[in-house]
Amino acid sequence: MNSPQPWPAHVVLIGAPDRPDDAEEALDRSSVGAKAANLARMAQLGLPVPAALVLGTAYSRVGTEQIRNALAATLPSLESLTGAVLGEPSRPLIVSVRSGAPVSMPGMLETLLNIGLCDATVSGLLRRTGNPRLVWDSYRRLVASYAETVMGLDPAPFDAELARALDGRVESDLDFSELRDLTRSFRSIYRSLANVDFPQSARDQLHGAVLAVHRSWQADKAQAYRARHGIDESLGTAVIVQVMVFGNAGGRSGAGVGFTRDPTTGDPRPWVDYLANAQGEDVVSGRRNAHGHQRLAAAAPHAWAELLQGCQRLEQAFGDMQDFEFTVEDGRLYWLQTRAGKRTLLATARIALDLLHEGVIDGPTARSRTDAVDSEQLGVMRLTETTADAPAGSDARPPLAQAHVASPGVAAGELVLDSEAAIRRVAQGAPVVLVRADAETRDIAAVDIAQGLLTQRGARTSHAAVVARQLGKTCLVACEGLRIDLPARCIWLGDMRIDEGSPITLCGDDGTVWPGLLAGRLVPDIALQERLARLREGTS
Repeated sequence: MNSPQPWPAHVVLIGAPDRPDDAEEALDRSSVGAKAANLARMAQLGLPVPAALVLGTAYSRVGTEQIRNALAATLPSLESLTGAVLGEPSRPLIVSVRSGAPVSMPGMLETLLNIGLCDATVSGLLRRTGNPRLVWDSYRRLVASYAETVMGLDPAPFDAELARALDGRVESDLDFSELRDLTRSFRSIYRSLANVDFPQSARDQLHGAVLAVHRSWQADKAQAYRARHGIDESLGTAVIVQVMVFGNAGGRSGAGVGFTRDPTTGDPRPWVDYLANAQGEDVVSGRRNAHGHQRLAAAAPHAWAELLQGCQRLEQAFGDMQDFEFTVEDGRLYWLQTRAGKRTLLATARIALDLLHEGVIDGPTARSRTDAVDSEQLGVMRLTETTADAPAGSDARPPLAQAHVASPGVAAGELVLDSEAAIRRVAQGAPVVLVRADAETRDIAAVDIAQGLLTQRGARTSHAAVVARQLGKTCLVACEGLRIDLPARCIWLGDMRIDEGSPITLCGDDGTVWPGLLAGRLVPDIALQERLARLREGTS
C-alpha cells in the first residue's frame, strides 16, 4: 500500500474537523495572508465559512511545477471534505480562487469564481442544484472572467455580447436558455480572441487561476497601491481555493458586502450593500448598482438575523469595526471574508470611542487608534452656499443630480473622463473631479490625485469606493441620470450637457452634484471633539 503523500509546507486547510498538524500556521498572516488567517478565525468562532485550501505566500515565489505539485498533494483533502471532485462529471467540485496578501489591499489583486465548470461538469452541477439557470449563469461568468483575468483578453467583446442579449433588460431577466446561448457565444468569442478553445480541464483552469492571482501582485494598480501605502513589495500573496457558494441561485440567494458600523460616520449600525440573485464580484467590481440590506431582510430574514449576530461576534473577536463579504445561497448565510474596515477620520474617532465605551477595547488601544486624529477636523463637510441660501431672483441653479454617498466631503474641480486626462490636468495645476461609468480600482492613480470620484454605476462598498474612502476622497456612486459620452468628451446629467474641463462640485453630505466650483465648510461635531479630549486627558 502506498504511504500518504506528505503534506506540503505553507499549505493549510480551513474548515476541516481534523486539519494537518501545522494548522496553526493558518493564523500566521505573513505565511498565509490576512484573508486566510481571518477565515480560519471565523471558522473557529463557528461562523459558516466554506471550506478552503490555502497556498501560502511562499508559493508566489516558486515555479509553476511546485504549485502543481502542491495542489496535487492537497486538493484531495478538500475533495474528501466536500464529497466532490474537481473535474468529476457526476459530482463536480466548483471553487473560487482568491488572493490574500499579508496586508489588506482592497480590489488590487484578482479573484476568479466558478472554477471547475466545463462541458463535462455542467450536468453534474445541474443534478446537484436542480437549477439550470444557476449552472449556465455561472458558466458564462467563468468564460468571460477567465478570458480577461487569466488570458489577458479584452473584455469589451464579451460586454457587447451581454448587452446584445440583455436588450435593455437586467441580467436577472435572462432565463437558462438565453444564458446557455450566451455561454456558447462567449466561448466563440474566447476562441476568436485567444486562438484556442476555453479550457475543458478543470485542473488546468485551477492552475491558470492560481498563476493569474500571483501575476496580479505585479499589476500596475497593485504596485501603485503598495507605493501609496508603504507596503513591502516582497510580501507576495497567498491563494485561497475555496468551495463555491452560489449567490445566483434564485430569489432567496444573493451576495453582499458590509461594514459592522458606518465607515463614513462611525454610527453603530451595519452598513450593507446587497444584490439579489448575484455573485460577489457583481458588488465589489463597481459595475452594478447595489441595494441596501432591506432587500436581504425581506428575502431571507433568517440570514439577515444571522448576519446581525455575526457582526457583533466579529467585532468582539477582532476588537474593531469589520469590513466583510458574504453570500446567501437558498436562504443560508456564508461568510467569505472579514478585515478591519477602512474608514473616515470622523468614523475613526467615533468607532474607537464607542468600542471603548462598549468594553471591546481598552483605553490605551483607543488612544493609539486616535493618536493621528486632529480633533479640529472632526465634523461634516457641507457646501458653504446652495440654492437654498441664494436670494430670490438670483442665477443660482439647483443640483444637477443625486447619487449615493460612498465617501463624504466636498470636491470641486474640472470634470475629467479618464485617468490620463486627470493626470495631465493635475500636472498642469488644475483640480479635477474624475467621472467614470464604473467605480473600478484600475483608476487608483487618478483617484489619488483627484478631488473626488463620481460614477454612473457601482456600490458604496465596491473596492474602488473603499479605496477612495481610505484616501480621504469624496466619492459618489450610482448617479441617477448620469450618461457619459466618451467620443464627444462630455457627460449628460438629465438634459444638461457638461463638457470635459467644465467645473463641477460633488457634495458627499447629501450626494448631490452641482454646476461650478462651490466651496465647502466644516461643521464641527462638538460632542465628539469633547469625547476625544476626555480620552486624551484620561478622564474618559
